[in-house]
Amino acid sequence: MDHRTDVREFLRSRRARVTPKQAGLLAGRNRRVPGLRREEVALIAGVSVDYYARLERGDLSGVSEEVLDALARALLLDEAESAHLHALARAANHGGPRRRRQRASSTVRPGLQRFLDSVSAPAWVRNERMDFIAANALARALYAPILDQGRTPANNARFVFLDEAVSREFYPDWEQGASEVVASLRGYAGKNPHDPELTALVGELATQSNAFRTRWAAYDVRFHRTGAKRLHHPVVGDLELTFETMELPSDPGWTMYAYSAEPGSASDERLRLLASWAASNHLEATGSASTSDTAR
Repeated sequence: MDHRTDVREFLRSRRARVTPKQAGLLAGRNRRVPGLRREEVALIAGVSVDYYARLERGDLSGVSEEVLDALARALLLDEAESAHLHALARAANHGGPRRRRQRASSTVRPGLQRFLDSVSAPAWVRNERMDFIAANALARALYAPILDQGRTPANNARFVFLDEAVSREFYPDWEQGASEVVASLRGYAGKNPHDPELTALVGELATQSNAFRTRWAAYDVRFHRTGAKRLHHPVVGDLELTFETMELPSDPGWTMYAYSAEPGSASDERLRLLASWAASNHLEATGSASTSDTAR
Protein backbone atom coordinates (compact mmCIF):
# COMPACT_ATOMS: atom_id res chain seq x y z
CA MET A 1 0.00 0.00 0.00
CA ASP A 2 1.37 3.42 -1.01
CA HIS A 3 0.14 6.38 1.01
CA ARG A 4 0.33 8.99 -1.75
CA THR A 5 -1.54 6.69 -4.11
CA ASP A 6 -4.22 6.12 -1.48
CA VAL A 7 -4.67 9.87 -1.01
CA ARG A 8 -4.71 10.57 -4.75
CA GLU A 9 -7.20 7.86 -5.65
CA PHE A 10 -9.46 8.58 -2.69
CA LEU A 11 -9.78 12.27 -3.60
CA ARG A 12 -10.19 11.54 -7.31
CA SER A 13 -12.85 8.90 -6.72
CA ARG A 14 -14.82 11.18 -4.37
CA ARG A 15 -14.58 14.10 -6.82
CA ALA A 16 -15.76 11.93 -9.71
CA ARG A 17 -18.99 10.95 -7.99
CA VAL A 18 -20.19 14.51 -7.14
CA THR A 19 -22.18 16.11 -9.95
CA PRO A 20 -22.26 19.89 -10.46
CA LYS A 21 -25.96 19.84 -9.59
CA GLN A 22 -25.24 18.15 -6.25
CA ALA A 23 -22.61 20.80 -5.56
CA GLY A 24 -24.98 23.64 -6.45
CA LEU A 25 -23.13 24.57 -9.66
CA LEU A 26 -24.29 25.06 -13.23
CA ALA A 27 -23.12 22.09 -15.28
CA GLY A 28 -22.66 23.87 -18.60
CA ARG A 29 -21.92 22.01 -21.81
CA ASN A 30 -19.09 19.91 -23.18
CA ARG A 31 -17.97 18.56 -19.83
CA ARG A 32 -15.30 15.90 -20.14
CA VAL A 33 -15.82 14.47 -16.66
CA PRO A 34 -19.10 13.36 -15.02
CA GLY A 35 -18.08 14.73 -11.63
CA LEU A 36 -16.55 17.97 -10.49
CA ARG A 37 -13.46 19.51 -12.04
CA ARG A 38 -10.47 20.24 -9.83
CA GLU A 39 -11.07 23.98 -10.11
CA GLU A 40 -14.67 23.52 -8.98
CA VAL A 41 -13.61 21.62 -5.87
CA ALA A 42 -11.02 24.33 -5.17
CA LEU A 43 -13.65 27.04 -5.56
CA ILE A 44 -16.12 25.37 -3.21
CA ALA A 45 -13.42 24.55 -0.64
CA GLY A 46 -11.98 28.07 -0.76
CA VAL A 47 -8.45 27.11 -1.80
CA SER A 48 -6.40 27.80 -4.92
CA VAL A 49 -6.49 25.41 -7.85
CA ASP A 50 -2.74 24.80 -7.54
CA TYR A 51 -3.11 23.98 -3.87
CA TYR A 52 -5.90 21.49 -4.47
CA ALA A 53 -3.96 19.95 -7.36
CA ARG A 54 -1.08 19.36 -4.93
CA LEU A 55 -3.44 17.61 -2.53
CA GLU A 56 -4.84 15.42 -5.28
CA ARG A 57 -1.33 14.41 -6.26
CA GLY A 58 -1.23 12.72 -2.87
CA ASP A 59 0.49 15.35 -0.72
CA LEU A 60 -1.50 16.08 2.45
CA SER A 61 1.48 17.17 4.53
CA GLY A 62 0.81 20.33 6.51
CA VAL A 63 -2.86 20.57 5.59
CA SER A 64 -4.91 22.20 8.33
CA GLU A 65 -8.03 20.75 9.95
CA GLU A 66 -10.01 23.66 8.50
CA VAL A 67 -8.96 22.86 4.93
CA LEU A 68 -9.71 19.16 5.43
CA ASP A 69 -13.18 20.04 6.72
CA ALA A 70 -13.72 22.36 3.75
CA LEU A 71 -12.70 19.57 1.37
CA ALA A 72 -15.05 17.17 3.11
CA ARG A 73 -17.93 19.60 2.58
CA ALA A 74 -16.98 20.25 -1.05
CA LEU A 75 -16.78 16.55 -1.83
CA LEU A 76 -19.93 15.73 0.16
CA LEU A 77 -18.08 13.21 2.32
CA ASP A 78 -20.04 11.32 4.94
CA GLU A 79 -18.78 10.81 8.50
CA ALA A 80 -16.67 7.76 7.69
CA GLU A 81 -15.13 9.35 4.60
CA SER A 82 -14.35 12.57 6.44
CA ALA A 83 -12.68 10.63 9.25
CA HIS A 84 -10.69 8.71 6.63
CA LEU A 85 -9.48 11.94 5.01
CA HIS A 86 -8.32 13.25 8.40
CA ALA A 87 -6.59 9.93 9.09
CA LEU A 88 -4.74 10.10 5.78
CA ALA A 89 -3.59 13.61 6.66
CA ARG A 90 -2.36 12.53 10.09
CA ALA A 91 -0.38 9.72 8.50
CA ALA A 92 1.15 12.16 5.98
CA ASN A 93 2.12 14.63 8.71
CA HIS A 94 3.64 11.94 10.88
CA GLY A 95 5.96 10.87 8.08
CA GLY A 96 6.63 7.29 9.18
CA PRO A 97 5.34 4.25 11.05
CA ARG A 98 3.33 5.31 14.06
CA ARG A 99 3.97 3.58 17.31
CA ARG A 100 0.73 2.32 18.78
CA ARG A 101 -0.26 0.18 21.67
CA GLN A 102 -0.76 -3.40 20.58
CA ARG A 103 -1.40 -6.73 22.22
CA ALA A 104 -1.06 -10.27 20.98
CA SER A 105 -4.19 -11.44 19.20
CA SER A 106 -4.28 -14.55 21.40
CA THR A 107 -4.28 -12.60 24.66
CA VAL A 108 -7.81 -12.28 26.01
CA ARG A 109 -8.28 -10.93 29.52
CA PRO A 110 -10.13 -13.41 31.76
CA GLY A 111 -12.53 -10.66 32.75
CA LEU A 112 -13.44 -10.01 29.12
CA GLN A 113 -14.07 -13.69 28.48
CA ARG A 114 -16.20 -13.97 31.63
CA PHE A 115 -18.26 -11.01 30.46
CA LEU A 116 -18.80 -12.58 27.04
CA ASP A 117 -19.81 -15.86 28.67
CA SER A 118 -22.33 -14.05 30.88
CA VAL A 119 -24.17 -12.53 27.89
CA SER A 120 -27.15 -14.55 26.68
CA ALA A 121 -26.96 -13.13 23.15
CA PRO A 122 -24.26 -14.07 20.63
CA ALA A 123 -21.31 -11.82 21.50
CA TRP A 124 -17.83 -11.83 20.02
CA VAL A 125 -14.75 -9.63 19.62
CA ARG A 126 -12.70 -8.92 16.50
CA ASN A 127 -9.76 -6.69 15.71
CA GLU A 128 -9.57 -4.20 12.85
CA ARG A 129 -8.11 -6.82 10.50
CA MET A 130 -11.26 -8.88 11.19
CA ASP A 131 -9.50 -11.64 13.12
CA PHE A 132 -11.88 -13.55 15.39
CA ILE A 133 -10.45 -12.82 18.87
CA ALA A 134 -12.95 -14.11 21.46
CA ALA A 135 -16.58 -15.19 21.71
CA ASN A 136 -19.16 -16.81 23.90
CA ALA A 137 -20.53 -20.26 23.12
CA LEU A 138 -23.56 -18.98 21.19
CA ALA A 139 -21.41 -16.74 18.97
CA ARG A 140 -19.06 -19.64 18.30
CA ALA A 141 -22.05 -21.73 17.27
CA LEU A 142 -23.41 -18.90 15.14
CA TYR A 143 -20.09 -18.43 13.35
CA ALA A 144 -19.22 -22.12 13.12
CA PRO A 145 -18.81 -21.94 9.31
CA ILE A 146 -15.99 -19.40 9.78
CA LEU A 147 -14.38 -21.11 12.75
CA ASP A 148 -14.51 -24.51 11.03
CA GLN A 149 -12.33 -23.36 8.13
CA GLY A 150 -9.19 -24.41 10.01
CA ARG A 151 -7.31 -21.11 9.78
CA THR A 152 -5.77 -19.56 12.89
CA PRO A 153 -6.84 -16.97 13.70
CA ALA A 154 -10.19 -17.25 11.97
CA ASN A 155 -10.63 -14.16 9.81
CA ASN A 156 -13.89 -12.94 8.31
CA ALA A 157 -12.25 -11.21 5.34
CA ARG A 158 -10.44 -14.41 4.34
CA PHE A 159 -13.66 -16.37 4.82
CA VAL A 160 -15.63 -14.00 2.60
CA PHE A 161 -13.17 -13.82 -0.27
CA LEU A 162 -11.14 -17.03 -0.10
CA ASP A 163 -13.98 -19.42 0.83
CA GLU A 164 -16.48 -17.74 -1.45
CA ALA A 165 -18.70 -20.75 -2.12
CA VAL A 166 -19.25 -21.33 1.60
CA SER A 167 -19.46 -17.66 2.53
CA ARG A 168 -22.03 -16.91 -0.18
CA GLU A 169 -24.26 -19.58 1.31
CA PHE A 170 -23.70 -18.32 4.86
CA TYR A 171 -24.19 -14.64 3.92
CA PRO A 172 -27.30 -14.31 1.69
CA ASP A 173 -26.45 -10.63 1.14
CA TRP A 174 -22.89 -11.51 0.13
CA GLU A 175 -22.34 -8.66 -2.35
CA GLN A 176 -23.26 -5.98 0.16
CA GLY A 177 -21.40 -7.69 2.98
CA ALA A 178 -18.25 -8.12 0.89
CA SER A 179 -18.26 -4.41 0.09
CA GLU A 180 -18.67 -3.56 3.77
CA VAL A 181 -15.74 -5.80 4.71
CA VAL A 182 -13.44 -4.05 2.24
CA ALA A 183 -14.69 -0.60 3.21
CA SER A 184 -13.92 -1.35 6.86
CA LEU A 185 -10.43 -2.59 5.99
CA ARG A 186 -9.82 0.51 3.86
CA GLY A 187 -10.74 2.73 6.80
CA TYR A 188 -8.35 0.84 9.05
CA ALA A 189 -5.59 1.17 6.45
CA GLY A 190 -6.04 4.93 6.51
CA LYS A 191 -5.46 5.02 10.27
CA ASN A 192 -2.65 2.47 10.30
CA PRO A 193 -0.93 2.49 6.90
CA HIS A 194 2.21 0.81 8.27
CA ASP A 195 0.56 -2.24 9.85
CA PRO A 196 2.54 -5.17 8.37
CA GLU A 197 -0.19 -7.71 9.16
CA LEU A 198 -2.78 -5.62 7.34
CA THR A 199 -0.44 -5.17 4.38
CA ALA A 200 0.06 -8.94 4.24
CA LEU A 201 -3.71 -9.58 4.47
CA VAL A 202 -4.52 -7.09 1.70
CA GLY A 203 -1.80 -8.56 -0.50
CA GLU A 204 -3.07 -12.09 0.08
CA LEU A 205 -6.67 -11.18 -0.71
CA ALA A 206 -5.78 -9.03 -3.72
CA THR A 207 -3.65 -11.82 -5.17
CA GLN A 208 -6.30 -14.50 -4.79
CA SER A 209 -9.64 -12.72 -5.19
CA ASN A 210 -10.79 -10.59 -8.10
CA ALA A 211 -13.87 -9.59 -6.08
CA PHE A 212 -11.59 -8.17 -3.41
CA ARG A 213 -9.33 -6.37 -5.92
CA THR A 214 -12.30 -4.67 -7.55
CA ARG A 215 -13.69 -3.44 -4.25
CA TRP A 216 -10.31 -2.38 -2.88
CA ALA A 217 -9.75 -0.23 -5.98
CA ALA A 218 -13.01 1.65 -5.31
CA TYR A 219 -11.46 3.34 -2.23
CA ASP A 220 -14.75 3.25 -0.34
CA VAL A 221 -14.75 3.53 3.45
CA ARG A 222 -17.53 2.81 5.90
CA PHE A 223 -18.25 2.59 9.60
CA HIS A 224 -19.66 -0.72 10.82
CA ARG A 225 -21.36 0.28 14.06
CA THR A 226 -24.90 -1.05 13.98
CA GLY A 227 -27.28 -2.59 11.49
CA ALA A 228 -29.07 -5.71 10.31
CA LYS A 229 -27.55 -8.95 9.08
CA ARG A 230 -29.03 -12.00 7.40
CA LEU A 231 -27.34 -15.36 7.88
CA HIS A 232 -28.10 -18.84 6.63
CA HIS A 233 -26.88 -21.15 9.35
CA PRO A 234 -26.26 -24.80 8.40
CA VAL A 235 -28.05 -26.06 11.55
CA VAL A 236 -31.02 -23.74 12.13
CA GLY A 237 -31.51 -22.09 8.74
CA ASP A 238 -32.24 -18.44 7.99
CA LEU A 239 -31.64 -15.79 10.65
CA GLU A 240 -32.44 -12.09 10.56
CA LEU A 241 -30.48 -10.34 13.29
CA THR A 242 -29.54 -6.83 14.34
CA PHE A 243 -26.16 -6.00 15.82
CA GLU A 244 -24.64 -3.38 18.10
CA THR A 245 -20.94 -2.70 18.55
CA MET A 246 -18.77 -1.40 21.35
CA GLU A 247 -15.10 -0.47 21.12
CA LEU A 248 -12.86 -1.76 23.92
CA PRO A 249 -10.53 1.07 25.01
CA SER A 250 -8.36 -1.28 27.08
CA ASP A 251 -7.71 -3.30 23.93
CA PRO A 252 -7.02 -0.77 21.13
CA GLY A 253 -8.46 -1.88 17.84
CA TRP A 254 -10.77 -4.48 19.34
CA THR A 255 -14.55 -4.21 18.88
CA MET A 256 -17.25 -6.28 20.53
CA TYR A 257 -20.34 -7.28 18.54
CA ALA A 258 -23.64 -8.47 20.03
CA TYR A 259 -26.55 -9.85 18.00
CA SER A 260 -30.24 -10.07 18.78
CA ALA A 261 -33.45 -11.12 17.06
CA GLU A 262 -36.87 -9.54 17.15
CA PRO A 263 -38.68 -11.08 20.16
CA GLY A 264 -41.21 -13.69 19.11
CA SER A 265 -39.92 -13.85 15.54
CA ALA A 266 -38.88 -16.97 13.66
CA SER A 267 -35.27 -15.81 14.00
CA ASP A 268 -35.69 -15.50 17.76
CA GLU A 269 -36.96 -19.09 17.92
CA ARG A 270 -34.10 -20.31 15.74
CA LEU A 271 -31.55 -18.46 17.84
CA ARG A 272 -32.89 -20.21 20.93
CA LEU A 273 -32.68 -23.51 19.07
CA LEU A 274 -29.08 -22.71 18.19
CA ALA A 275 -28.34 -21.98 21.86
CA SER A 276 -29.74 -25.40 22.81
CA TRP A 277 -27.71 -27.06 20.06
CA ALA A 278 -24.53 -25.30 21.24
CA ALA A 279 -25.18 -26.32 24.86
CA SER A 280 -25.77 -29.94 23.84
CA ASN A 281 -22.57 -30.02 21.80
CA HIS A 282 -20.65 -28.52 24.72
CA LEU A 283 -21.99 -31.17 27.09
CA GLU A 284 -21.15 -33.93 24.63
CA ALA A 285 -17.62 -32.59 24.20
CA THR A 286 -17.18 -32.26 27.96
CA GLY A 287 -18.51 -35.77 28.52
CA SER A 288 -16.20 -37.22 25.89
CA ALA A 289 -13.22 -35.48 27.45
CA SER A 290 -14.14 -36.77 30.92
CA THR A 291 -14.55 -40.33 29.64
CA SER A 292 -11.20 -40.11 27.90
CA ASP A 293 -9.53 -38.83 31.07
CA THR A 294 -11.07 -41.65 33.12
CA ALA A 295 -9.88 -44.23 30.62
CA ARG A 296 -6.32 -42.96 31.00
